[in-house]
Parts: sequence; structure tokens; C-alpha cells
Amino acid sequence: MSHRLLARASGRHLGKHPWLTALSLLGIALGVAVVVSIDLASTSALRAFEQSTETVAGRATHQIVGGPTGVPDSLYRELRLRPGAPVAAPVIEGSVRATRGDRRPLTVLGVDPFAEAPFRPYTQGGAPGSLDSLLTEPGTVLLPAMTARLLGVGVGDSFEVGVGGLTRRLKVAALLTPPDERTARAMEGLVLADVSTVQELFGRTGRLSRIDLKIESDAELARLREWLPAGVEVVRPEARGGTIDQMTRAFRTNLTALSLLALVVGMFLIYNTMTFSVVQRRGMLGRLRALGVTRGELFAMVLGEAALLGAVGTAAGLLLGVMLGRGLVGLVTQTLNDLYFVVSVRRLSLEPWTLAKGLGLGLGATIAAALMPAWEAARSAPVTTMRRSTAEEMTRSRAPKLALLGLIILALGGGLLALPTHALLPAYAGLFAVLLGTALMVPWTTERLALGAATPLGAAFGMLGRMAARGVRASLSRTAVALAALMVAVATTVGVGLMVTSFRGTVVTWLEASLQADVFISPPSLIARRGYSAFVPGLVEQLRVIPGVAASSTIRVVQLDVEGIPTDLLAVEFAQGPERPYRMKEGAPDTVWRELEAPDTLLVSEPFSYHRDIHRGDTVRLPTDHGPQSFRVVGVYFDYGSDTGTVLMPRATYDHYYEDRAVSGLALYAAPGQDVDALVKRVIERAGDTQTLNVRPNRALREGSLEVFDRTFTITQVLRLLAIGVAFIGVLSALMALQLERAREFAVLRATGLTPGQLWGLVSLQTGLLGLLAGLFAVPLGVALAAILVYVINQRSFGWTLQLALTPEILSQALLLSLVAAALAGLYPAWRMARANPALALREE
Repeated sequence: MSHRLLARASGRHLGKHPWLTALSLLGIALGVAVVVSIDLASTSALRAFEQSTETVAGRATHQIVGGPTGVPDSLYRELRLRPGAPVAAPVIEGSVRATRGDRRPLTVLGVDPFAEAPFRPYTQGGAPGSLDSLLTEPGTVLLPAMTARLLGVGVGDSFEVGVGGLTRRLKVAALLTPPDERTARAMEGLVLADVSTVQELFGRTGRLSRIDLKIESDAELARLREWLPAGVEVVRPEARGGTIDQMTRAFRTNLTALSLLALVVGMFLIYNTMTFSVVQRRGMLGRLRALGVTRGELFAMVLGEAALLGAVGTAAGLLLGVMLGRGLVGLVTQTLNDLYFVVSVRRLSLEPWTLAKGLGLGLGATIAAALMPAWEAARSAPVTTMRRSTAEEMTRSRAPKLALLGLIILALGGGLLALPTHALLPAYAGLFAVLLGTALMVPWTTERLALGAATPLGAAFGMLGRMAARGVRASLSRTAVALAALMVAVATTVGVGLMVTSFRGTVVTWLEASLQADVFISPPSLIARRGYSAFVPGLVEQLRVIPGVAASSTIRVVQLDVEGIPTDLLAVEFAQGPERPYRMKEGAPDTVWRELEAPDTLLVSEPFSYHRDIHRGDTVRLPTDHGPQSFRVVGVYFDYGSDTGTVLMPRATYDHYYEDRAVSGLALYAAPGQDVDALVKRVIERAGDTQTLNVRPNRALREGSLEVFDRTFTITQVLRLLAIGVAFIGVLSALMALQLERAREFAVLRATGLTPGQLWGLVSLQTGLLGLLAGLFAVPLGVALAAILVYVINQRSFGWTLQLALTPEILSQALLLSLVAAALAGLYPAWRMARANPALALREE
């Protein structure tokens, strides 16, 4: 038979069921859109950071870097005077926030204009305005033309920026015009100034962030390393991009995996749709086989339908993904700013590779999901194909075997999850094995439960109740597929919801234990997770002696490179008293605090310990201002503030190894009977105009910390809502398809005397029973998914120990979602069947 006739038959079938076709397309489109949007948003943010980093690094082959305070600028002068010295340029870098426009973060780069030509040629010439004032007038800067437009300033105009609670005024000396669009985008948010201007801006007189170098040979590099003093080292600039990639890899991997879950749900919906498509046309397919259509032609016809649905759905998904990505890029950027580094992204970067991946995933997932139904359509003999009872008998006979296979796959998934490894791939493979294994157990479980439900439903609703339960069992080839798709869709929303709730509950408990002081004071910082800003000199001493303060403690937060990964070092001066706001995972608290008094000891956080396999008694090598030093680990403490890990040492130890005397945060303990709000007011009055400070009582800081937590999980919640949307569409399409496919059965019932009202009742009872079963199946699977996410995937991704919290609200939402969607799914078929003429329905079949 002609392929054209088969194609026409396929098109006619899809056209006869526009609602089901539309719902299937929507399921594919949403699945693809979620994956593409997350990929585009995270790629755009990282690409913007990488381009900015490359632009700032310029053509340097190497960089001289130091500890948390950088390198002394005297080292640059000594290097230039050294015979045979490499080409070098001093650089000081920092971040500020614009106080006008969209208040975006800006990267300020301090350079020597006379040494810049070999490294960053865009700083030389071609700029309208006077470059002379950059060296002669304090506070002058160069701005890229695009940044100037965004800030609404021109040559000669002044604008204010915030830096560590201080407001500074900068004047535009000239505008830079980048040579091409890529450089223009990379320079967006960049401010260039003379080294001395930036040193004054950040209060780092006499210090540089680094010295850029151009080194021609390994011999030259070896000579330079021999000459350098202790406390500084030579690194390659690309190492910075690699560490950022390493820092954010777990974050990006988990976003991708969560988005792929939506696509997996979409695959189940496609499988459900194509299976129904085959079941609905079983008689027609049997007649085609009897008329001489080969198995290969039938297989190709069903796969062709799936490919058509996949192509249209994927195309719509790509467009929807781009639109969704424009909204998500802001959320991804906010999360990166809260957790990792300062980046400003205002546009979506359309990566061809991401769109190609979305296309491949959409089409591939659709065709993969249709393989089994296509094989089923092609393999059956014409006689058995035309008898529906044969299909139901085969399904019931296969159900125990599928359940056994499901148990084997579940055991395999459990084995993958139990592997003693930090790798994420086995964990995700185990998670998907759990999904598949549970789905394979659905037919057998459904048959058993439907058989058991007939008696109570009969007692409650009479004959219609018994018919509804028996109908589910009699149509097992259709109901089992629908229930498996619904279970996976709803369970995904349950698992992600419980994971976020568990994470939040663990963080709340940690904050309550950690935040013991009454008032917390810190200068504003661009990264919410950690405050790298510092108090102006002398202000901490004034605040500590305010009346009403019984005790105080300070903290200094700096970033070090530990084994190539940027790691926060916390230097803490504890308040007097035995209490310490840290819970230990390794080491008895009394022993840990006593041993920490030794000058070469420190604590590490749980993520640091997990990712680097470092435990109590091991040593950690840190860069210091006096060269690399080894410190003994005396304890491991719980910390949920950084997934890359932190190290903690007493302030006395820090002062011994580092020249930095700044303070990042101050905690005040109120005297007995002292009103905390009054103490806050006194702190603000004492600080006055000296420096803008974040002064927060205990409760406000806890709430602020939870706000940051909620912001970082906004994307996860968005993904969960999208998964709920896909699940809702799945419930709707699967149950609607199931009821519409039973048109002949309902026509027979109407012809034998069933009234329209009774038909409404039968359809409603059956869809309600299916919705209830889907919800009941989804709840334990959702709890299992949450346990995997909490105890395996989060542990391997971030190194945190979390406590699983089973929230009744989320579990009841799953049942409600299933029941409401099931009720809605039954409305249209019931209405249509009640109005249909039984004779016409029978004739059409």
C-alpha cells in the first residue's frame, strides 16, 4: 500500500482528536522549553562572566597574585627595575554598585595607562574626551559607551557608586568605543581608572590585586618564580575561569537535571499518547495488516506520527524556551550573585549549541517514547490485533512479569545510589531507575487495587461503583499506561517540593543555633552569602563600647585559593564565654575549642571536608602573606552558607599569618534587661555618616538569611510549578484519551438503558478512581525521590547533610492535583457521551 495513503490515514486520525493532539504537543513543548530555558539562562550568565574575565585579563599569559590582601605595589616597582624582567602591568580590581539607573554592579579596574598597551589595547586612544585628566584629576574614570548610556552619563558628568557602605563620586573623563559587538558586551559594566584612584576608592593604598605578565619561555618563568618573595605566586589567567566553572558546576548540573525531569515527564506523556493512538486504532491496524501492509510500514507510520508531533512540539518548545529563558536569566544571575560571584547579565545569549541540544532532546525523547507502541502495533498478527480482548488478556498476563522486572530495576537503582562515590551520574541514573522500576509495577498494582476497590465502591455507589472499578481492570492496557504517566508526573512535583522544604527546615534549625548574638552589624556587600566588605578603621572599636553591650565578637571574611578553588576563610574573634555558635560533625566541642587555641590549627566546614576528603587530624595547606602554611584540622562543623566549603580560624591565628587587620562583621550581645531595638538605634546613631551599615537584630538577620535562601530556590520552585503544569496536562490528556477511546462501550451502555445522568456518574467515578490511584502511587514515589534528592544528590553536589521533612501540605497537594485534574478530564467525555446518539456512536465504530 502506498506510503501516501498511510500518511493520509495518520493525518486524519490526528485531526479527529484535536484536543488530545494539542495536549500532547503542549506536553512536549513544555518539557523542551524548561530544558532550553534553564540551559540558555545559566549559559548566558556564565558566558557573560567569562567574557568579562577575559576582557579584564586581556592578553596576559601569567599573573602574579598574593593572599587575601593582594600584592604590595612596591613589588611591581622592583620587578620593573629587575634586569631582563618580563613585560608587566599593575592591576587593582573590585566591584561597586551604581546608585542610579538599574543599580547594577560595576567592575572597577585600576590600571597604569603607560603599561597597558601590550595587555588591554582597548584602553588606548579612540576615546572621545580628555585622557589627561585620568592621571591628573582624582576620581576620574573611563566608561565604555554602552555603560555610559545605561547610567545616563557623558564625558564630564559625575555619578555616585556604593562601595562597602561608603558613597564615592566618580567623574567620566572619556568614553571607550569597543572595536566589535563581542568586546562591547564583555565590557558592559566595566569602569577603568588609574591605579591610585582605585586604591583610594577601595581603601587599599599600597596594594594591588595582581600584576599581569607576558612571559615568553619556561626558563623566564622559572627565573621569575625563584626571584619572587614568599606569599606570592605566578598563575595562568585561565585558571580563574576554570575555578568559576568548578564552583558553579554542581549548581548548574542540578538545574539541568531538574529540567530534564520535566522532559522525562513529557516522555511518559508521549508514550501515553502514542499507546492510546495505537490502542484506539487496533481494529484499523489489524485490517491494514490483513490487506497486506507490512509490519515495517506500520512501524514507520506510528513513528512518523510521533516524529511529526515531536517536530511541531519541539519547535514550539524552542520558542517558548527562549521566552522563558529571558525571564529566568535574571533569577540565575541573582542566585550566582547571592552564592558565588558578582556578575551583571541583562540579555539572553542565544547559543546555537543549546538550541540544537533542545531540538535533539525533543525529537529524540518523542521518538524513543513512541518506539514501544510502534513495535506493539507492528508485531501483532492481524487476527489478534483486531480482537481487543486479546490485548487485555496479554496485558494482564504480562503484569506480574513487568512487576518483577520493575523490582529488578529498582534493586539496580538502589545499588547505583549506594555506590561509595561522589560522582553525580550514578546518582541520577539510580533516580531514573527508581522512576522506571516503579512505573513497571503499576499494571499489576492497579489490577490488584481495582479488584479490591469493587466491593467498597459497590457498597457506596451501587452498580455504577462496581462498574467503575471493574472498568479500570477490564481496560488495563489503557488505564495502566495512563496511571504510570500520571504517577511519574505528580511524584516529580512531590519530590522537588519535599526536597526544598527539607532544605529550608535544615537551614532554619542551623540559623537558630548559629545566630546567638542580639545585634549583627556589617557593611553592605554585593554577594549576599558572604560579606567581603570591611568597616572603616576605628569604627568597630567605637561600636563595641556603646552602652548596653555586654559582649561582642568579630569576623573577617576573605577569599583564598585552596587547591585551585576559591574558598572563604573566616577569622573569628569569639565573645567571652563557653558558648560557640558552631555545631560539630567531627570532634567533641570541648576538645575542638581547646585544640583550636594552638597557632597552627583550624576548622573546616562539612562541604570542604566532603569535597576534598579532609577530616579531623588531617592538614590543609593555605596561602598566607608569609608563604604557604600547613594547618591541622581539629574539627569539622556544619555550615550551609557555602557549597564550596569554608575554613575557620581564631582571629589571633589569622593576625599571625596575614597582614590584614580589617573586620567584616560585628556581633553584639545585649546586657541583661537591655532593649534590643534601642541598642540598634544607638548603633545607627554612633555610626552616623561615617559608613552606611546593615544593622540587624537577631530575628531580622534570620529572616534576611531565609530571604536569600528563598531567592536561591526561586528557580527550583519555578521548575516545580512547570512540572506541576506538565503533570496537570498529563492527567488531563491521559484520562480524557481513556474516556474518549471508550465511545463504543458507552454507546452500548446507553443503548441498554443507562441514562445520561448515570453515564455522567460512571465517567466521574472512574476518572475519580484513576485520579485517586495516581495520587496514591505518586505519594510514596515522591517521598522516595525526595529522599534520593536530599540524602544522595544534594550530599554529592554540595556536601551538606540535610534532614528529610515530610510536609502534609505537599503530600495532600499531590492527591488534590490528581483528583482535580481527573475530575476536569472526565467533564468533556461525559458531556460528549451523554449528548451523543448511541446508534451513531455504534455505527462510527
